[in-house]
Amino acid sequence: MSPRSKSNLLRLAGPLIFSFWFRSAFQWVDTFYAASLGDLGDASIAAIGLTAPLEFLLIATWVGLSSSLTSRMAAAMGAREGAKIEQLLKSTRRLVTLLRITFLGFAVLIYLLASRLPLDPEVAQQFGIYGPVLIGGSALTSFWSVIPDSVVKAHNDTRSTMWAGLISTLTNFVLNTVFVFVFHWGIMGIAAATVLARLGGLLYALGRARFHEDRRLAKGEDNVPGLFEHPRRKLLALAIPASLGFGLLALEGLVINGMLAAQQNSEAALAAWSIMDRAARFMMMPIIATGVALLPLAARLWGARDIDGVSQELRVGLGAAVGYSLLVALPVAWFGGPRLAVALTDSPHAQEVASTGLRWVFALALVGGPLFLFRSAFEGMQQARPGLVVSLLRTFGLILPLCAAGLYLAPLWHLSPVIGLMIGAGLGAGLASLLLGLWMRRFLAQARMHNRLVLE
Repeated sequence: MSPRSKSNLLRLAGPLIFSFWFRSAFQWVDTFYAASLGDLGDASIAAIGLTAPLEFLLIATWVGLSSSLTSRMAAAMGAREGAKIEQLLKSTRRLVTLLRITFLGFAVLIYLLASRLPLDPEVAQQFGIYGPVLIGGSALTSFWSVIPDSVVKAHNDTRSTMWAGLISTLTNFVLNTVFVFVFHWGIMGIAAATVLARLGGLLYALGRARFHEDRRLAKGEDNVPGLFEHPRRKLLALAIPASLGFGLLALEGLVINGMLAAQQNSEAALAAWSIMDRAARFMMMPIIATGVALLPLAARLWGARDIDGVSQELRVGLGAAVGYSLLVALPVAWFGGPRLAVALTDSPHAQEVASTGLRWVFALALVGGPLFLFRSAFEGMQQARPGLVVSLLRTFGLILPLCAAGLYLAPLWHLSPVIGLMIGAGLGAGLASLLLGLWMRRFLAQARMHNRLVLE
């Protein structure tokens, strides 16, 4: 057994859970204000749902680069290799510039193509406004926060991450109120508020990062010589697999939106799915945040060859995920879901479908959440391959085929196509978590055996 008797995971995860919840609340703020736009309410919510996959792709690249920088910086700090830290920061700035240009290109594509997509005219119009402003504006503001966010997490300051998220969310609420109800900018004001609100959290994170770095440099302890031969490659070696794992979730969203857009009464279906998808991701945030905290913790334990320590922290994370899904997410979804559906949708059909689906979104967190914990533990142990392989299998071998099957079979079960699609997504997510869990069990057993052989 590990000599460590007390888990550190939940202590580190607590502030991150609040931070991720606050950041996820960005999307809920947009949805609530979109619902207030009168006759354009459902069309605006559908447009937000159409933008969500690209927004999630942006978040995926952000998370991948941030996770990589955090891991590499923490390792360099532990080794007292200050020159490597400077290399990493310089290389990250260059990668941030490249990502900004890439997502500005996506914003231009949305603007040019929105009116040509097979969408209801009102949905296409709202998508053509919301998508370019949100994605293009986020490209200019969000990616700069990768560096300060990674710095504070490398210093084990998860509270600063929490406060940055809180500042951004409150600023978003204020700006939405002004832009929608005072300036009457409609969905363009909603997107602009989200983009500009991120600057508040960025400024706070920059201040905290500078504080930590000034204190580190003043100590003068990071003087061990050593440089990366290819620092950018070191960053990308961890960032690309992590980004692809989340990027595949964005691809799933794009394909699912395409399936729903081809259905009859597509505006109501897209609006209902947008709310259900957003609720599921919101409920998943505590589990994802716990996975983010697990990554550097597993990396330190793996470096010390403390396999039992990694296993212990992983068990704590899984137990917390199951307990949260059943004790918190289930009652909130079951009793609050129908009320949320009525508050956010206009048409009776959208209300009925969303009400049924929102009761069961807790199940998606229960069966899909473990995947994020297993993948973070693997990445902390410098094993990016298992998470990437299972993520690819999840998207192309499980989620998309099972969603298509659910969409096709739903009428036979007297269910809405949206509910059939949700059932397929849940089955795929659960099977993917199971597969990666079995892979983790085997890997840890082999690692323990290797340690025993080395000691002998």
